[in-house]
Parts: sequence; C-alpha cells; structure tokens
Amino acid sequence: MEIVILAVVIALVAIGAISGLVVSSRRKKQQLPPSAPPSTPTITAPPAEPRVGDEAETPRDEPRRPLDDIGLPTAEEATGTPVAVEDPVVAEPVAPEIEIPEPTAGRLVRLRARLARSQNSLGKGLLTLLSREHLDEDTWEEIEDTLLTADVGVAPTQELVERLRERVKVLGTRTPQELRTLLREELLALIGTEADRAVRTESGTDTPGVVMVVGVNGTGKTTTTGKLARVLVADGRSVVLGAADTFRAAAADQLQTWGERVGARTVRGPEGGDPASIAFDAVKEGIAEGADVVLVDTAGRLHTKTGLMDELGKVKRVVEKHGPLDEVLLVLDATTGQNGLVQARVFAEVVDITGIVLTKLDGTAKGGIVIAVQRELGVPVKLVGLGEGADDLAPFEPEAFVDALIGD
Repeated sequence: MEIVILAVVIALVAIGAISGLVVSSRRKKQQLPPSAPPSTPTITAPPAEPRVGDEAETPRDEPRRPLDDIGLPTAEEATGTPVAVEDPVVAEPVAPEIEIPEPTAGRLVRLRARLARSQNSLGKGLLTLLSREHLDEDTWEEIEDTLLTADVGVAPTQELVERLRERVKVLGTRTPQELRTLLREELLALIGTEADRAVRTESGTDTPGVVMVVGVNGTGKTTTTGKLARVLVADGRSVVLGAADTFRAAAADQLQTWGERVGARTVRGPEGGDPASIAFDAVKEGIAEGADVVLVDTAGRLHTKTGLMDELGKVKRVVEKHGPLDEVLLVLDATTGQNGLVQARVFAEVVDITGIVLTKLDGTAKGGIVIAVQRELGVPVKLVGLGEGADDLAPFEPEAFVDALIGD
C-alpha cells in the first residue's frame, strides 16, 4: 500500500514539474520584442597595399613643408669631396658688325653701266636721228618727241632743238664722233656744270651741320637718308640720325638699322609722336656728342594736304632754334616723271629746297627728269640713286651722267 502511495506522489510531482516548464516557456515568447528589419550591410574597403618603412604607418594629419624648404645635401656633403662650382655664363648682347661703306669718289662712274642701261633710249635715239643724211622738219619733230618722252620738259626741249639746228647747219658733214661730241656739249650746257652739287654738311660753327630730308611717301626717302649716312661715313664724317618720320610704321626701325650698320646713333621717339620734337632732340644730341652731321628724316608728306605741309614747316622752324639749317634735300622718284615736278613745286613753297635727290634713276626712269626738275626749282640735283644696293647712292656728276646717257 505504501508503495502505491509513493508512486502516486512521484507521478504528481513529475506532472507539476512539466506543467511549470510549459508555462515558463510561453511567458518568455510573449516578452520577446518584434523582430527588426534587416539592416543595410556595411561595406568595408579592401585593405591597402602593403607599404615599406615609414609609409606603412597610418597617415596622420600633419603640416607639410614645401619642397623648397627641405634642405638637400650638397654634392660636397654627400661625397665628402669639395666640388668646384663654375659661375653662370651670361650671354652678352652682340653688337652689330660695323660696315665700311664704299668710297664716294667716282661712285657714279663705277655705276655708269647700270645707268646707261636705262638711258640708252634717249641718247641713242637722238644720235640715230641726228645721223640721218637729210634733217628735214619731220626729223626735227621726231627729235622733239624723243626729248619730251624722256621728261626733258617743253622749254628745255625747245631750247636744245634750236641750238642743235644751228650747230648742225654750221657743221655741215657730220661723222658719228662729231655728232656725239656735239650732243654731249649741248646736254652738258643744259644740265649745267658750274653749279655747286656738294651736300652742305658744315655749319661753319661749333655745332653739327644739319640736313633735313623731305619728300612724298614711297619715293625712298628713309632709305635715302640711311644711304646718305653711309656716304658721309665713307668720307670720314660722324653722323647722328633723327627718326622724325613717326607716322609710318617701322620707319624708325628701318632708319636705326641703317645707322647701326655704319655706327651712327639714331634718335627716335614713340610711334605717332611729334616729329618736330624728335628733330629738335636729334640736333640737341648731335651737339652734345660733337657729331659732324645730323640727318633728320621727316615724315612723308602728301603734297595735296595743306595741314601736313604746314607741319613740315614747323619741323624746319623748330630745328632752326639750334642754328641755321644747312641743307634741305627733296627726294623725288625719277620714275614719276612730270608728276614729280608737281610735288617739287609744293615742297619748294613750304621749305627752301637746296638740293634734289633723284631715286630709282635706273630701270624705267628717263634721264630728262634731271634737266626738268633743275629748271623747275632752280636748284641742282646733288645725289642720284641707281639701285637697291646699300652703296648705290652716288653724288651727281654731270659729265658721267651725260656719258652714260649717250653711250660710247
């Protein structure tokens, strides 16, 4: 009986224990919070590549020094051997080579062949006509036409024809040599051999001689000024150039280049500056340096523009504040013929022209312009340009010119 009671008690205890475990499990499930949604996975960067030495450390935010502040060991410190340091070589500006111009004496004679090539139409044409057996009126009209075509001018042509008529009539029989001599004499008389054709570059005082060069744009005025500097240097004179042509681009550079080639200093100002001021400074510098000659290249003037011509007169007046102007050279393009005479008249009204420079007398130029322009202005041709070469500007020599005109 006791065994039965013990078995019942054990069974009751077991049932109670199992019931308690079930109740406890249900309470724990009710107390758990609702499940949270899955969070976004965190992406971790791949490990950096392995580094060497100090760089293997984690980078730290530290102030950085520029490379220039970091002292590097010198070659002597690194090797322990003194190293010789050479001074840096500084390139010095190379001065332009000074040229020695060709002597002016006899320069036109040396250029005679070049001059003759362009003048044979006049000289040979006249000799051919005068060599005819019968010189009738038609022949004399042809001679007149030949002279007019060569830009001799109406009045000089009529004068020359009349003198030739008289001398041929007296001469009678005419050999080629006699005709050449006759024509040479008459042309020389027409051109003139007694005029003073030297370019006046001496002032007679302690100041330099002052030469002003004028002319229309395109006549070769600036080039002529540079070539004239060469002529003067070749004769042993020291020259200062005044670049008063401020209205034409690069005119001052062009003149300075000419000056540097012969060792002449160029006084210049800003582009578009006052030409009179630059001319004044050029003469002032010439006096200070003790130069022999000052050449002033003026701005090219359109002879149809009254205001510009008046400005040219201003340049002349300003220059004369230092002393008298010794020479005023008018540059004319020989190929323009009678049009050059129109320019000459207007320039002569503004400034007192004392000499004429005929450029481009080779090529298509006609030799008669020498006679015509002298008659028009009453001043001599002093210089002639016979080409593009640096030494192709020559003092005008009537005998050499006429010999080239009529040929041998």
